[in-house]
Amino acid sequence: MFALDLIIKKRNGGKLSKEEIRYFVNGYTTGQIPDYQASAFLMAVYFNGMDTEETLWLTEAMLHSGDVVDLSCIPGIKVDKHSTGGVGDKTTLVIAPIVASCGVPVAKMSGRGLGHTGGTIDKLESIPGFRTGLSSEEFVKNVKEIGIAVTGQTGNLAPADKKLYALRDATGTVENLSLIAASIMSKKLASGSDVIVLDVKTGSGAFMKTIDEAEKLARLMVDIGKGAGKRTVALITDMDRPLGNKIGNALEVSEAVDILNGRGPADLREVCVELAANMLFAAGKGDIEFCRSLAVESIEKGTAIKKLKEMVERQDGDPGVVDDTSKLPSAPFRAEWKAEEPGYIEKMHAEKLGMASMLLGAGRKHKDDVIDPSAGIELVKKPSDKVEAGETIAVLHTSDENRIPEALGVLKTAIGISPDPVPGKPLILGKVH
Repeated sequence: MFALDLIIKKRNGGKLSKEEIRYFVNGYTTGQIPDYQASAFLMAVYFNGMDTEETLWLTEAMLHSGDVVDLSCIPGIKVDKHSTGGVGDKTTLVIAPIVASCGVPVAKMSGRGLGHTGGTIDKLESIPGFRTGLSSEEFVKNVKEIGIAVTGQTGNLAPADKKLYALRDATGTVENLSLIAASIMSKKLASGSDVIVLDVKTGSGAFMKTIDEAEKLARLMVDIGKGAGKRTVALITDMDRPLGNKIGNALEVSEAVDILNGRGPADLREVCVELAANMLFAAGKGDIEFCRSLAVESIEKGTAIKKLKEMVERQDGDPGVVDDTSKLPSAPFRAEWKAEEPGYIEKMHAEKLGMASMLLGAGRKHKDDVIDPSAGIELVKKPSDKVEAGETIAVLHTSDENRIPEALGVLKTAIGISPDPVPGKPLILGKVH
């Protein structure tokens, strides 16, 4: 078998066999297939695609290129959740404690952010002392003993994906459904959980810009999960506007704590309750309505916030942050942006708001950039809200006041005001299972 034969076969629109795909993934991971041939292979896939069966085989080959976490020693059905990413998306910080407090173990491996704002790991690291670099043994021990752990991805978890993603990024082959799905699902399957709930975002602040694209990706990932023997479900949620009122790492942690304390913005609470309910449902806790009630009850009775505090303490973070979020990093410089005219907030372009937040220091332009945990944007108004002239719409937070003018310039292009009332839009746009 030769790499050139596979390239030509896919270039001509042929279907690759399981053995051919495994040969390519193993060969590239070990360095036997050079970058120039792998680039040609990826471009052939980009233009001619892969069917569901090929995509499953690609996922399995990437999954088995490294370690697979064994959670079999943990009693019960273990659940995991993945979001395709968005602006203000701090749902893991809310959902994981809710689900764990309802007696379903949550084993979550998360990544760092590149772009708009930090990833879940960056957000958690804004908690003083919080340790995200758990060993596999610590990870399993924490899930077994307290029902929850959130850690960074191990160095040898789906190494084929890490290498292939870097090449896709450099060769313009990122935007292919099979390659996206295999990248996400290889890591989720390697994490070892029995249930995978996917939050597929769509809109201006998401990778999938249209509902049609989001549905296709959701269906493909659900089929892969089921093909691998995992209970898999996907929700399609709106990302035309930021989720919640805060964008940025410490800011988002404080908002997650608010939600778990029964406060905070209604949009974030709605999405979190729905995702948590689907995780509980897939774990066999009851019908979906009962699972929604369990999720709400965990907030109202305070069991979810206690579980978050327990996780923070177990991972060496300051548990006092959960009682008093003023202990989180706070930006020394702030700037308000106020409405120049009265009306109603018509749009909040999520991607541009994410970009403004990144310019303030909350995200990364490059992989090695250092994040400012205190930086970000606090939205005082959201779409459909009424605003008067001179009223504050957003507050910018940063440790470097020189960053404010450029971020403010982007912010102004992201928010539009209409003279007429603006109807609200649904947050949950679909479900694939």
